[in-house]
Amino acid sequence: MSKPVARTPDYWFSDAAVPLSARLLSGVYGALVALRLHLYRWGLLRRRRIGVPVIVVGNITVGGTGKTPLTIALVERLRAAGFRPGVASRGYGRRDERTPRWVDAATSPEEGGDEPVLIARQAGIRVRVDRDRVAAARALADAGCDVVVCDDGLQHYRLHRDIEIEVIDGQRRYGNGRLLPAGPLREPAERAGRCDFRVVNLPQQEEEAGFGEWPMHLHADCALPLRGGRPRPLSAFAGQRVHAVAGIGNPSRFFAMLRGLDIAVVPHAFADHHEYTDDDFAFGSELPVLMTEKDAVKCAGFADDWFYSVPVAARLPEAFWVALLARLGKRNG
Repeated sequence: MSKPVARTPDYWFSDAAVPLSARLLSGVYGALVALRLHLYRWGLLRRRRIGVPVIVVGNITVGGTGKTPLTIALVERLRAAGFRPGVASRGYGRRDERTPRWVDAATSPEEGGDEPVLIARQAGIRVRVDRDRVAAARALADAGCDVVVCDDGLQHYRLHRDIEIEVIDGQRRYGNGRLLPAGPLREPAERAGRCDFRVVNLPQQEEEAGFGEWPMHLHADCALPLRGGRPRPLSAFAGQRVHAVAGIGNPSRFFAMLRGLDIAVVPHAFADHHEYTDDDFAFGSELPVLMTEKDAVKCAGFADDWFYSVPVAARLPEAFWVALLARLGKRNG
């Protein structure tokens, strides 16, 4: 049976009362965040440059917002523009997070982390995982990358960055607007105003981003059998019941996307970065199993014929890419 997803507190994304203990801890957390930022501003803590431009894709909230699909789209655009991009990541959830390593398409998620392995397989570029983001970025630069993209890391101020891209969940936004643990914010909401680009992951095509925001939609149109074979259009599952599996920051987004395609979803939400075993899929019925790409990279070893990965592609206005490349050119000039 599927294990329950790690629940976020109800008051993070509602008007429910916040416990006093959480409010008090939030005040302490906020003071520490402010102190750390001021230490960097005063020069008591130093930012490190690595000799090539650095683009950070991140968020100021806890949980998934769509950073990884945007990172993949970004490195593909950079490569098309003539750059040699590489991706730096912590590799959260890998077996030995203390040991830096290169990640490629053949690396197991246990060794490289689910998101870095997904990026390496989808984009086919250099990926370096290291708890020390500066060391990871330097390794990429030394390996010939002329621009480094950090998947997550807005709060890792030690690494100097040339461009910051904040990714926002268009449904949840900033929740109740409070800092951890009283709310979902890693930093105060005003921090977003210092980012060069603010990308909003919108669930519906007809929804619009706010002023100063760039809309992003995650598009999916096919399902890939985990054991190999021809892709199936997602429309082939319309009107059918399926087991939908998501171990991401916001599983309900994946379920809603499938329901929007008239697929009858039996949802199975797992904690972000969950390490799957065969027992997790003892659902009691052999319905098709549709899962996110991030989950699929960890399930190929025991997948059955009815297991499918649902790849998504980040779509943004062409003007966003023009503006980003222009900004990169100025910072690199």
